[in-house]
Order: sequence, then structure tokens, then C-alpha cells
Amino acid sequence: MSKETREMTRGIATTPTADTALLGRGTRITGRVSFDNSARIDGHVEGEIEAKGPLLIGEHAVVNAQITGTSIVVHGRVTGDIRASERLEVRSPGKLFGNIITPSLVIDEGVVFEGQCSMGTTEARGERVTLLAQEAPSATAATAGAGAPQARRASSQN
Repeated sequence: MSKETREMTRGIATTPTADTALLGRGTRITGRVSFDNSARIDGHVEGEIEAKGPLLIGEHAVVNAQITGTSIVVHGRVTGDIRASERLEVRSPGKLFGNIITPSLVIDEGVVFEGQCSMGTTEARGERVTLLAQEAPSATAATAGAGAPQARRASSQN
């Protein structure tokens, strides 16, 4: 493994150790999978994945699942939503088809990502929603005001 690859997967075990779970190539799991420590997936998983430690989805992995975790790195193909409480990295040649919620996101050049992304802390997202809600009435009033004279002109022409 190159030094660059090791740096990209900081904190995530790329080779199995005593406390790293490994779902190798050729493995197929359907259902709910939960990891208490670091984990690497190189096989096929369908269902739900919960990772309390760092999670690496390898280049040959095919995952059709809802994923929640702390720090997640995707090199393979994921179809499903991802919620990473600390960081999400989608590294080439990764493909991600689903929505993302994470405070920190890294997407490499060459990655395919189709979905929506929400970033920031939970508190920041709450503030943004509050601010947008406060701005909405003024935007609605401006739109209504702009449309009202046109409606009058249309009725006066008849």
C-alpha cells in the first residue's frame, strides 16, 4: 500500500488487526450489521450498517445500505444514505448514490456522487433552518406584492 493511500485512510485500518472487523471479498451479508471498533468492508452488504469506530468501504465493496458512523471512507460503490457524525471521505474510484449528513466532507476528483448533502453541526443546521424560516415571510410578501399589480391590470383590461 502506498504512503498516499495510508494518508487518505487516516485512522481507518486497511489491514485487519485484533480489534478490526473485516468483511472480505466474496462475503455477502443481508440485514443489520453493527461494528463496535474499526471495520473494513470489501464484500457485499445489504440492509443497515452501524459503525461506532472508523469504517472503510473498500474499492471492491458493493453496499446497498443505510450507513451511520463516526468516520467513514468510501472507495467502493454505496447505494444508500450515509450519516457520519465526524467525517465522510469519498475517494476515487468511489461511487455514492444517496444522501449525506456530515459536518466534514472530502470528495476526490473522479468520484461519482448523486444525492443531497447537508453539512455542519446539528446546532448550525438548526440555526440555518430558523434563519430561513424568518426570511420566508418577507420573500413571500415581495412575491405577492409584485404579482398584485399585474392581477389588477389584467382585471382592468377586461
